[in-house]
Amino acid sequence: MSALIDFILHIDDHLVNIVNTFGNSTYLILFAIIFIETGAVIFPFLPGDSLLFAAAALAANANYDLNIGLFIIVFLVASIAGDSLNFFFGDKFGDLIPRHRILGKFIKEKDLEKARLFFDKYGAWAIFLGRFMPIIRTLIPFVSATSNFPYARFAKYNIPACVSWVAICCGAGYFFGNIPIVKENFSMVIIGIVLISLLPAIFGFIKAKFMPSKQDNNL
Repeated sequence: MSALIDFILHIDDHLVNIVNTFGNSTYLILFAIIFIETGAVIFPFLPGDSLLFAAAALAANANYDLNIGLFIIVFLVASIAGDSLNFFFGDKFGDLIPRHRILGKFIKEKDLEKARLFFDKYGAWAIFLGRFMPIIRTLIPFVSATSNFPYARFAKYNIPACVSWVAICCGAGYFFGNIPIVKENFSMVIIGIVLISLLPAIFGFIKAKFMPSKQDNNL
């Protein structure tokens, strides 16, 4: 876990090492990370927003000879394909994975319940909103399938969400990632990105923990 935290906090340095070591295979490596983050269901802790931001920042730097257009295509395909595979797992194995002796350690019923509550609250829009929230975005496709949500309707919200997510994260990295103050404080910027993406979940937790529900008020 400490290695993962180090990778996220110093993702710019690690990406430079990947580019210098693997060259054009960097596109495949980053595709795999984004695809696995949602597609494999059990790896919601892999970097998403910060990875897109850092990759786009490198693409804007002529020293690394990276193509931002190719990055956008790679991330878009990876996110849509990953969510689709996740939906398939939920449709076929939704009741089995949380109870599995090994897989259940990665995707717990309590986490699924939080995603279900989020889904019940926002309906189909949870598919769009969830793409911008770490962990939730890994669980929403799974929960959508277990809720007997048709894939065609899921894709109707999921594809625009993936397009928006890639455009915002890559656009921010490409246009702002190489500003001197950002480069000098890249770890703090990454922490900020993570915290901002977690704000909806934090506010939801605080509201559920400390604000009485309407049902409680009626008692």
